[in-house]
Amino acid sequence: MPEPSNRTPIITINTPTPPPYWALLQWELIRSQTEAVQEFYARYFDERGYLLCVPRWGGDDGPDDAAENLAGLTMLHALGAPDTVLELYKKGWEGHLRQYTEAKTVEVPFARDGMYYKEFPVMFDWMHNGEGFSVFFLQPLSDPYNHLARQRMERFAGFYMGTDPQAHNYDPEHKVIRSMFNGSRGPLMRKSTGLDWAGDSLEIEGRFKPGHGERNYTEMVAHFEEYNDVVGDHPLNLCSTTLAFNAYMQTGDKKYKDWLVEYIDVWRQRTADNGGIIPTNIGLDGTIGGACDGKWYGGVYGWGFTVTVPQTGALSHRPFFLNRVHYGFGNGLLMTGDQGYVDTWRGVIDNVNANSKTEGGQTLYPHMHGDEGWYDYTPEPFSTGALEVYYWSMDRADLSRVQENEWVRFLEGDNPDYPVTALLEDLREVRERIGKVRGDSSSPDTRMSDDMNGFNPAMVSRLTELMLGGLPTERMGFPLHSRVGYFSPPRQRAGIPEDVGALVESMSDDEMTLTLVNTDQLKSRTVVVQGGAYAEHQFLSVTQNGETTAIEGDNFTVRLAPGCGSRLQIRMARYANRPTCAFPWAR
Repeated sequence: MPEPSNRTPIITINTPTPPPYWALLQWELIRSQTEAVQEFYARYFDERGYLLCVPRWGGDDGPDDAAENLAGLTMLHALGAPDTVLELYKKGWEGHLRQYTEAKTVEVPFARDGMYYKEFPVMFDWMHNGEGFSVFFLQPLSDPYNHLARQRMERFAGFYMGTDPQAHNYDPEHKVIRSMFNGSRGPLMRKSTGLDWAGDSLEIEGRFKPGHGERNYTEMVAHFEEYNDVVGDHPLNLCSTTLAFNAYMQTGDKKYKDWLVEYIDVWRQRTADNGGIIPTNIGLDGTIGGACDGKWYGGVYGWGFTVTVPQTGALSHRPFFLNRVHYGFGNGLLMTGDQGYVDTWRGVIDNVNANSKTEGGQTLYPHMHGDEGWYDYTPEPFSTGALEVYYWSMDRADLSRVQENEWVRFLEGDNPDYPVTALLEDLREVRERIGKVRGDSSSPDTRMSDDMNGFNPAMVSRLTELMLGGLPTERMGFPLHSRVGYFSPPRQRAGIPEDVGALVESMSDDEMTLTLVNTDQLKSRTVVVQGGAYAEHQFLSVTQNGETTAIEGDNFTVRLAPGCGSRLQIRMARYANRPTCAFPWAR
């Protein structure tokens, strides 16, 4: 793949354009969220950046939930919010790392010397690790030259690449991460217990309200009682490749790319060897199902993970690996441009649905697999990752798998009001969340770390869709996938310049439509438009008002006169460049 180019052809926009409502709403939302996150931070963090709660270990209210109170801040800054947002994140992140390094368990054995070691979870699953570290993984979008963040990314990647003598997570011979529980102190090489997942005992009644609805600590442990099979490799471990992806972008060191490709490719092969369906347990010797009595569907959060709800006795299906595992193959695509990674997950979707059955004249599709075969049949086809497959491939045939999606309907021209209605809904949500903050009368010693997650006013999903043509990052623990990124040359930073509205109106495999509008009636604006979040896309040409400008680079500059705007038709080659987080003028 070629290196990104720093050539910046200039497009001038001087067509007077009344400010569209969506453009005004974008900046009202960014400004409202900026003020709201400052109020949220002042309410729930102290002067050290520590979260004002009872710090605990576990899958209910552990360190990952604490970090999620910072979720969205790095992405909000990358979109164009003021530097105060990034500074709040940095203060909160430093406080978080210190707070959970100091926090220790008494009963959970592996966290007695600290829940974090070397500034990383000692050992836990990557559904939770990814959620907690999502905000950090997106920091390079707007803060790529932060030396401390770069050191951390390399250190964390080393936990999985054999460079840390204490973290023997990865077996290079069999190409397995040895356990679903892994981290800075290595893998957990035994069955996990309810205690390992729930954390130390504590009083619940009258003091806390656990997120899973438990009424007492006994029920907290019982919630995780069947969470046992963690030994062996697990597809959630694909999330760890985000560390190598970011380390590669920040250093250019080929060893990170080599390990990422090696590990993702072995999961492609395992999927192919298992009839095109990704297995959820791999033995220590690399065999499918090898740590679960040969059951490819075994393991916590796997295809067959159905457990009993302690409060009711009802069965609950929890194949939570499906929440994000397809993004692991997305990391392969971002790194290499190879659409074969997308083919793998498309095949999983089709191969699961191939096990459909007909009852009463209705077709039913499976979503789980256990000892008796496929189960949990519903009228809805299995479609996890279908949106991402379509987004990555832009193959019209893949669109048919995507369930109802308001954003996709907008891109297809069937939902023209979506930008305005979506942004108005987000503004309402900001108002309601801050209302909850102001109405919260709890004290820090009665708060679990996740109690405030629903109050966090940094909501960037719809801005990501509309401004960047991107997949919302939310708390997946993976890089950003987007059609474009923006930079402000006068301010020498990432993010669209103030008062510039941006709307991605349509996308195809090799084209997109982007409208840019300067809503400031008195001052001009200059913005650099980049191909993708990491310059992975190559621009070929830009057409404005019938006039075409050749680009042949990963970015171009747009100068917008006061109160002017225009629709740009952009031709591009997607996933054509080596990804980088360097700013355009530094490449």
